[in-house]
Amino acid sequence: MNKESIYGLTYDQLTEWLMSHGHKKFRATQVWDWLYKKRVTEFSQMKNVSKEIIQLLEDHFAIQTLELHTKQESADGTIKFLFKLKDGNLIETVLMRFKYGLSVCVTTQVGCNIGCSFCASGLLAKSRDLTSGEIVEQIMNVQHHLDKVEKDERVSHIVVMGIGEPFDNFVNLVSFLNVVNDQNGLAIGARHITVSTSGLSNKIYEFADMNTQVNLAISLHAPNNELRTSIMKINRAFPLEKLMDAVDYYLEKTNRRITFEYIMLEGVNDHKEEALQLAALLRNKRHLSYVNLIPYNPVDEHIQYQRSEQKSIEEFYETLKKKGINCGIRHENGTDIDAACGQLRSKQIKKAKA
Repeated sequence: MNKESIYGLTYDQLTEWLMSHGHKKFRATQVWDWLYKKRVTEFSQMKNVSKEIIQLLEDHFAIQTLELHTKQESADGTIKFLFKLKDGNLIETVLMRFKYGLSVCVTTQVGCNIGCSFCASGLLAKSRDLTSGEIVEQIMNVQHHLDKVEKDERVSHIVVMGIGEPFDNFVNLVSFLNVVNDQNGLAIGARHITVSTSGLSNKIYEFADMNTQVNLAISLHAPNNELRTSIMKINRAFPLEKLMDAVDYYLEKTNRRITFEYIMLEGVNDHKEEALQLAALLRNKRHLSYVNLIPYNPVDEHIQYQRSEQKSIEEFYETLKKKGINCGIRHENGTDIDAACGQLRSKQIKKAKA
C-alpha cells in the first residue's frame, strides 16, 4: 500500500485525525514536535509517544517518500538535490546560501504545462501535481541533510520557484505554506517565503484574499503582449491586461510589494525599447514593485536563446532606475551544477533513455 506522507497534514489536520482515532489532542503536539523540532526520520524514534500511536501512524503514513537520486554541490555552496518519488518520477530541490540565511527552492509539479519557450523545466509536460506532503518533504530532506553535517544550520527561507506552476497546484501549495509556517514546527516566517507564478490571474485574486504575509513574485519576462505571448504561451490565456488587473487587486488588498522576474534574453527582450515599455507598464504601481533582472542560463534544448551581454543588462537596469523603477540584477548561484531549473532532471531522464 502506498502510504501518504505524514508531512501532508497540517497541525489541525493531524490533531483531528488522531482524535478521530480515539487519542487526545496533546498527542498531536507530541508527534508534531518529533517531526519538525526533533526531526526524526522514523516513527519509532518518537520516545514519549505510545507504541499504539506509533503503530497507528506506521499503518497509515510514511515519513520518507522521497529517495535521493543525485546530489550536486557547487563551489559556492549551492546544493541541487534530485529526488525520486514513489511513482518513479524525478523532481529537483535546491539549497542556496546567502548572507541572510539558507534558502530552499522547492518543486510543486512533475513537469510543467506553462510552456515558456526558454525554460528547461518545461521540456517535459506536467504528469501530475505534487502532494503537499511531497512539497514539505523536500524542505525536510534538505534540513535532515543539514542536521547530518552537524553545522547547526537550519532552512530559514523558501522560494517556490522550482519545476511547475505553483498556482496550478493551489490547494496543495496552501497546505504546504501552512505547515512550514507553523510556529510550533519549522516556524519559517511568511515574509521569508516567496511564491512565484507565471501569471495565473484568477489565482492571484485568491492569493490576495488569503491576506497572507507570504511574498509574491511574477514571472513577467516581457513588457508587451506580442513579445510575451511569443515566449510564454500562458499569455494567451492571461494577457497583460488581465494580469495587471489582478496585480492591482493584490496591491490594493495587501499593500505588499510584488517582485517581477525578468529573464534577460539576448536580442529578444533586452533592448532599451523594452525597458521603457516595462517602466510604463509598472508606472502606476512602482511604489510596490521590484524588478529582478535575471541573467539567462542557456539550455542545450533551447539554442535559439542566449544570455544578454552584461552591457545590455546594465543599460536595461539604468533605464529602469531613471524611470523610478526599483530593480536589481540577480546574483547567480550554482552556475557550475546545471543551474537552470529542470536541467538536472532532464539530463538524468536522457541518461535513463540512452
